[in-house]
Amino acid sequence: MVYVVSMTEKNPQQETEETTHFGFKTVDKQAKQGMVRNVFDSVAEKYDIMNDVMSGGLHRLWKNDMIRVLRPEPGHKLLDVAGGTGDIAFRFLDAAEKRENSDSIAAEVTVCDINAEMLKVGRDRAIDRGILRNIEWVCGNAECLSFPNNSFEAYTIAFGIRNVTNIDKALAEAHRVLKPGGRFLCLEFSKVHTPLLKKIYDTYSFHLLPRFGEMITGDRESYQYLVESIRQFPSQEKFKTMIEDAGFKRVTYRNMTGGVVALLSGWKI
Repeated sequence: MVYVVSMTEKNPQQETEETTHFGFKTVDKQAKQGMVRNVFDSVAEKYDIMNDVMSGGLHRLWKNDMIRVLRPEPGHKLLDVAGGTGDIAFRFLDAAEKRENSDSIAAEVTVCDINAEMLKVGRDRAIDRGILRNIEWVCGNAECLSFPNNSFEAYTIAFGIRNVTNIDKALAEAHRVLKPGGRFLCLEFSKVHTPLLKKIYDTYSFHLLPRFGEMITGDRESYQYLVESIRQFPSQEKFKTMIEDAGFKRVTYRNMTGGVVALLSGWKI
């Protein structure tokens, strides 16, 4: 059954210690991780195609801008979380390689995703691109990473943190695994404040995106959830405060495409 909610509906229930939101539904916290995994198991093979359809190709520009802000250097180690299909990892390695010289140490990236199907797609894409070195694929949970303290120069997460059950735990883990001086970058759908753009965006999101999901992936319900999860995610200012509460300093955000997406940055000092 497809769970359809009008674009003006609000979730009437508040989160508790035992519950959280899954789109506009309230579910047990322990159940959400498996529910999210099922969503991405279902759409993994067509995930990149749907990203192009959903954003009109803009996701490519947003991700390019994320890498431009990060400025990858030879020798740097990146942890890219929820990046199973490799979009950020490939861009990172390519940008770092362009800055290499004969004495440089190659940059490295670890892609960590909770969903094995997404990682499978990413590995296949890497092989197709001839990327066989300096990249590692790890199936893991953003809330309890398996990496030692102070391991990476950079941590990125693009369009993934809103699917995490306990965002505060994921942010704390990001801070833990970064080296002092390391940078946290998060690209995520956010809050549109311009009334006309918000109306257009809501109509497009709730009326068209689930239909595209059904046509392209055969799964309307998963894209209904993804739309709802965007609306449940904190505002730019609230999320900025959450990043600061995790210990990051000099936290900033920049809206893109009128606030449809925001790029948030913080540093481990």
